[in-house]
Amino acid sequence: MSESKLAGQFFDAAIGLLQRVRDEEADSVAAAGALVADTVAAGGRLFAFGAGHSSLAAQDVVYRAGGLALMNLLAVPGVVGVDVMPATLGSALERVDGLASAVLDSSPARSGDLLVIVSLSGRNALPVEMAMNARALGLKVVGVTSVAYASETRSRHVSGTYLKDHCDIVLDSKIAVGDAELTVDAIPAPFAPASTVVTSALLQAVMATAAGALAERGIEPPLLRSGNVDGGHEWNGRVLSEYGDRIFYRH
Repeated sequence: MSESKLAGQFFDAAIGLLQRVRDEEADSVAAAGALVADTVAAGGRLFAFGAGHSSLAAQDVVYRAGGLALMNLLAVPGVVGVDVMPATLGSALERVDGLASAVLDSSPARSGDLLVIVSLSGRNALPVEMAMNARALGLKVVGVTSVAYASETRSRHVSGTYLKDHCDIVLDSKIAVGDAELTVDAIPAPFAPASTVVTSALLQAVMATAAGALAERGIEPPLLRSGNVDGGHEWNGRVLSEYGDRIFYRH
């Protein structure tokens, strides 16, 4: 099989998944966007969390040109990415009970805020506990996960539940268990994951919806501009100053 054919198959698989979430998750995306807009309008703060590669989609909506300035990364030491050494430690930390509550309790998150939790499998202790504790604190929770894992794997949380069970709104990425879109007889393992592409698209669709919902209410969405366009730094300086009490990624 030619390499170019495999590339085309991956693009086709990713496009197919994007079309599915566009059509099948439209109501959930609209609801999540409205919830984000409600939170911004009410003076609440926005947070995003993901562990391992799920953190990539969370980071994609934080301090981002074209994104909402109010979205903050809720970082858990050791699980934000693959920078921890050894990388396998990050996976192990996702299964540690109590870590999420410790992070939440020491974070600025409070009742009336909104937390986006990204976890492909939604089965590990960290995202489940994060969602449970966030709701107990009075936060709204939007979960981005593959619901298929809940029927095809066992939960690793003591409750036996999954991320999807503790969210106000669930966005289903439709990613198959294992997160690999391609198989070839000559290659012993499935390969070519698409979860980052789909999850990031879902979250950007939510943010776009939120910006539109705010504008419809007569509220200027607190959007950032690229620092690489003329006037971008000045624009961002105004937004960051105006909303400084709700932004936690700067001193």
